[in-house]
Amino acid sequence: MTPLELRASIGLSGIFGLRLLGMFVILPVFAIYAESLPGGDDLTLVGIAIGAYGLTQAILQIPFGWWSDRIGRKPVVYAGLVIFAVGSFVAAIAPNIYIVILGRVLQGAGAISAAVIAMTADLTREDQRAKAMAMIGSTIGASFALSLIASPWLDRVIGVPGIFALTGLLALAGIIVMWRVIPDVPQAPPAPGRALKDFWNVLTDPQLARLNWGIFALHAVLMALFIVVPFSLRDAGLPIAEHWKVYLPVMVGSFVLMLPPVMQAGNPLLLRRWFVISVALLLTGHLALPWLAADILFLSLFLLLFFVPFNVLEALLPTLTTRLAPAQAKGTAIGLYSTIQFFGTFFGAAAGGFIYKYWGMAGVVVLDAGLLAIWLILALGMRVPPVVSRP
Repeated sequence: MTPLELRASIGLSGIFGLRLLGMFVILPVFAIYAESLPGGDDLTLVGIAIGAYGLTQAILQIPFGWWSDRIGRKPVVYAGLVIFAVGSFVAAIAPNIYIVILGRVLQGAGAISAAVIAMTADLTREDQRAKAMAMIGSTIGASFALSLIASPWLDRVIGVPGIFALTGLLALAGIIVMWRVIPDVPQAPPAPGRALKDFWNVLTDPQLARLNWGIFALHAVLMALFIVVPFSLRDAGLPIAEHWKVYLPVMVGSFVLMLPPVMQAGNPLLLRRWFVISVALLLTGHLALPWLAADILFLSLFLLLFFVPFNVLEALLPTLTTRLAPAQAKGTAIGLYSTIQFFGTFFGAAAGGFIYKYWGMAGVVVLDAGLLAIWLILALGMRVPPVVSRP
């Protein structure tokens, strides 16, 4: 990667990671904190407060992506970070659960994921784009793991309101990173009257549809799985305060092991091969989970088997989406992709919780395996476009 590509990739990864940290970091502590708020004894409202972020993210990704195609990426990212910061501060000072919900809605309304990924595509060559997307993709697993490790400690030090305020301050810091670190992106204005046509072309493209199903399934599986895993670790004898001892080495190991496949993504044949292998590994690991869950070591191996292909796919999915999307509609394509990603997050959490309540781990495994089996069939018919290099 050139110094410009590396600088842009690191900066945009940081901004992207901030968004995910804002969604994940309250998960381990919010339900207990909510008991002290008026209305917080209603678990339905607590669930809405947690899920509102992902829902508004899903609804607004397409408009923000379309907007970034028309007025530029940076203005959209600035606006989204400001909205996110405002929502964080509203949640921090909330006197009841209803105002927390409002704050979470505002946090999610700063839906910049599509603009950030499209900007990454704008600033990197196709033969280097998978590496940039790998940096962004790895922030998802890293943000999730960091939230599980840091959230209880932050709760003790600054409390949940302090966590909300901290994420708001980090969003404002993200504005400075965007201004000082990320280069400007030259963009040609789109032809007038193309918005609906571009969206329709993106929506009906069969290859993009395969990738959109993939990101839906990947994030649904992630959220459903992490309803099961904390209970499995606890039942295997590991106290909740020590779960980081599993998550930390798993995330470090998965990042190291993901590098060889991602480094070979410039070759279309190898990219397709690693893509299919990664989906197959996710499916295989889930089918073996019921026999691995009772032992901490085996469960740790399962998590490693999960996060290696997860991180690989997090890098390859947006790389392929930006390659296949029409040049004038990359923001729109990534907007649709990000919308489906967050709907997958919402669906996985809701469906996984319901199924685990009534059918336990076996039910969640059946749900995840079904989603992944469909994805594997679709992946076998995937087309990988050749890399178009540019100086």
